[in-house]
Amino acid sequence: MARSFAKDLISVLTSKGIVIILGFGTAMLTARFLGPEGNGIIAALMVYPSLFMSIGSLGIQQSTTYFVGQNKYSTNEIYGSVLAIWMFTNLFSMLICFLLIYFFTHQSYPLIYVLLAIIGIPFTLYTNYSSGIFLGQQRIKEFNRINWIPVAINFLATLVLVVMLKLGVTGSMIGTFSGALIMSVVVFTQMSKFVAFKPIFNRGIIKKMLSLGITYAIALMVANINYYGDVVVLERLSSATEIGLYSKGVFIAQFLWEIPMLMGSLIFSRSAAATDRMDFSLKTCRLLRFAGVVMLIACAALYLMASLVIYFLYGKEFEGSIMVLRLLLPGVFVLTIFKVLYMDMAGRGKPWLSMKAMIPSAILNIILNILWVPSYGANGSAFASTVSYIFAAFLFLWIYSKDTGISIKTILSFTNEDKALFKMYVSKIKRIPNGRV
Repeated sequence: MARSFAKDLISVLTSKGIVIILGFGTAMLTARFLGPEGNGIIAALMVYPSLFMSIGSLGIQQSTTYFVGQNKYSTNEIYGSVLAIWMFTNLFSMLICFLLIYFFTHQSYPLIYVLLAIIGIPFTLYTNYSSGIFLGQQRIKEFNRINWIPVAINFLATLVLVVMLKLGVTGSMIGTFSGALIMSVVVFTQMSKFVAFKPIFNRGIIKKMLSLGITYAIALMVANINYYGDVVVLERLSSATEIGLYSKGVFIAQFLWEIPMLMGSLIFSRSAAATDRMDFSLKTCRLLRFAGVVMLIACAALYLMASLVIYFLYGKEFEGSIMVLRLLLPGVFVLTIFKVLYMDMAGRGKPWLSMKAMIPSAILNIILNILWVPSYGANGSAFASTVSYIFAAFLFLWIYSKDTGISIKTILSFTNEDKALFKMYVSKIKRIPNGRV
């Protein structure tokens, strides 16, 4: 058991570590070689594809995983139906994103920028859809590869195209596209070993997959409006430089959300599949308490070291991102409540409950951005996000408490069992470097 724990821990840390290190490496390169304005242009161009990737995904990854795991249909039937859905959604998403960027953004961007912003959509959607097959068949190694290969390719492409060849914004966007393209080729190669690349228009399967997945997609879309809506307002009411300063502060702050995701995989990995819903909910609450402590320490440390981090990663040109980062941190910390408790709601098949918190929060975010961005720029947008994040977190906490029947005090209060579990994991982690696991 201990050896298995160590193996899982090292595997998760390695995968997450690669993603974080290469992600920050790419951010450093684009910051230092493109400056705030160049980074702002990229953020403005990519905001609509990022939003529509959530609705374009249609929750197919989740529904594919479910159907494969249930063995209700053959893998060929499921994969063929996935391809049929993919053929429609990638064209629809590309068209909508092109129209939004080309006709509805405040700035006038070169056509090549617009095309580079949307050209990766089909490849990213294919990877997203197909990864559900890997999960359903418990091919965890293949699924983990999906997380870090695009980041690695993006970093290398940015190094060559932006740093060495000086291609600027164009080079950075080609790097992003390259990651999506090559990853889709890797996934296609793996899939072709055991299933044929042949669309199957089976109305029954497609209808069931869409019915199961669309709720997840809408919930994700609403959440992403909360995360990306501020960039849309900044693009309309401010400058590319302000967007660049804001986007770099957000990039660092949102990486902290990897902490509860990492802790979740460790805590739940040692438990059997939850058949008792209440038991699973109580485990989720425990994860929230553990993650909350770690997040508090991480946010406090990052707040104090914000200047050092910004200067080291981005340079003095991004001095304005220091306050952006500090203003975002309280909201990022409190929104951990939503990030963790949503795991349980999604597992219960109730992702739509998140919309009860995220829709009013997104509306609040956009209104505050409209009020504050003209006067305060990136700082106004950061504070608007923090206010809306805190509002969403506490509203969802109340919704979760009502739905599960667990009091808010019970959700947030540490127990003696928490302390014992914490000591057990700490002792196991301490033993890993000594080879005694």
